[in-house]
Amino acid sequence: MREILYREVTAQDTASVLAWLHLEWQPTIGKKVITPDGIRLQFSQDTSKRSQTIPESELSIFVWSVQRTTYLKVFRWGEQDIREQNRIVQQLIADLSDRFPQRYPKPPEINLKKQSIFEALDPYYPKTVHFFQKMPKGEYDLQRAYWWEQRWRESVNNPQQPKQVVFKKSEVGANGRSPSPEYDLIYIGGALGAIHAAVMAKLGYKVLIIERLPFGRMNREWNISRSEFQNLIDLGLFTAQEFESLIAREYVDGFNKFFDGNLPPHLKAAVLHTPTVLNIAIASDKLLDLCGEKLRQAGGEIWDETEFIRADIDSKQVEIQLGHLPTGELKQVSGRLLIDAMGTASPIAWQLNGKRTFDSVCPTVGAVVEGFEPEVWDANYGDVLNSHGDISRGRQLIWELFPAAGEELTIYLFHYHQVHPENPGSLLEMYEDFFTILPEYRRCDMEKLVWKKPTFGYIPGHFSVGSRDRTVAFDRLLAIGDAASLQSPLIFTGFGSLVRNLSRLTALLDIALKHDLLSTEDLNQIRAYQSNVAVTWLFSKGMMVPTGKSLPPERINAMLNTFLVCWLTNPQKSQKPLLKIEPLG
Repeated sequence: MREILYREVTAQDTASVLAWLHLEWQPTIGKKVITPDGIRLQFSQDTSKRSQTIPESELSIFVWSVQRTTYLKVFRWGEQDIREQNRIVQQLIADLSDRFPQRYPKPPEINLKKQSIFEALDPYYPKTVHFFQKMPKGEYDLQRAYWWEQRWRESVNNPQQPKQVVFKKSEVGANGRSPSPEYDLIYIGGALGAIHAAVMAKLGYKVLIIERLPFGRMNREWNISRSEFQNLIDLGLFTAQEFESLIAREYVDGFNKFFDGNLPPHLKAAVLHTPTVLNIAIASDKLLDLCGEKLRQAGGEIWDETEFIRADIDSKQVEIQLGHLPTGELKQVSGRLLIDAMGTASPIAWQLNGKRTFDSVCPTVGAVVEGFEPEVWDANYGDVLNSHGDISRGRQLIWELFPAAGEELTIYLFHYHQVHPENPGSLLEMYEDFFTILPEYRRCDMEKLVWKKPTFGYIPGHFSVGSRDRTVAFDRLLAIGDAASLQSPLIFTGFGSLVRNLSRLTALLDIALKHDLLSTEDLNQIRAYQSNVAVTWLFSKGMMVPTGKSLPPERINAMLNTFLVCWLTNPQKSQKPLLKIEPLG
């Protein structure tokens, strides 16, 4: 027996592919025999003058489903080669592509004035709607996931014409003098922004945070290591005792394992153990509440449920127009410096960088859940990186699982993705995958789990060839976190990177404010470039399936297992870079 072909079929409905094989597909040669999971192609040859025939080798073609994806394999039974075997296989590939072409679905246009988000999306994403309905604020969170996807798609489809939200204005008012700014620092974005803002407030600066959501609420959990969090203790933002109070869970070991069921023995790898990578689960709500408390104690303010509209900048200050979402009231506020901490959805980052906004993205979905049976998962351990299948509908899906507070687990599903207008990457499509295939990844009864909250977002990647490869500043404006691509080299999320670089960023910003060095040229010096991003980009680039292309389903897992073999063979040297990055946090 020999494998001849292994291929992903883009159709989610395996039954339709099976019916096509049974009823429609006609090979040019061979006798087609129907089987429960596919077909057999039989051939015969003349072996005597009396025209007696004996069976030749056969081709067995069958399909199966996993990860909401249909896969097809062709095996040859028998030792003898089959005449025109390659032609048959090429015909099958071409006919499959014609009958089941690649499609990249997008969410429907909806009107929430006429129906709820649940009613609008249920025909398209039934499992997503079902399980969001089980979450305490599921309707609000699903609306936000839909909004985020629409916002991301808009940015990808119109990269050359970003909406202008930052403007230069005349320097003086009607009385001939520029009014004094009300704040030293105004942060737009209250997640990563709250950490940075609290540090600056403790240094004596008058700080304001503008947050679109209720302050302290976000759709992502954070994991980190003790050595990385020590930076926040050294800066004086937290005490060692406060840090211990923020730990939701500290696990014993983290596992890295990639699917190798379709790989030859020399490409299979054992589990890679990384006990000090992301082994601290932070109670993000407590961390943000404590940051808010420290900021207020230092004289800072927080305006939440308030949306950024535009910024007008002169040589003395930046004026910001805002909208209070619950009331619709318009507000205006001024400061010496604006900090953009809005993350991937930042319209400021889009304007500053145009079509070079991002080079890749990780569409990421997940949830905080409770109720896993002990035999399914021991909460002392985490999955740092795990794949349980091959390429699925043009994506290599990666799982992460981190123990959280009590019996809670935070689970993520993501993939590395090329930014492409025809295929920007879909959060809602990923959520339908998440809720469908979670039982394949970890044996569980989905109806018995307690769904605490969703975790989702677009985590961007930017390929830098040098420390000045990205625009992060404008006069009196500086971007931090994901908005600035201040990210980890593997998964590109901003929490760990911000924490690691916070001391340097804070010191430089302090100098800039004290000496009024707030021009574009000055502020562009305040960035945290990591030279290893250029190298590890190749790693993430290799995990992307180009839009419109079809790769052998096992190819990415083969690459990942090759990396694991290298790490396991030379643990001291090759694992060191991995321990300095955070796969997702």
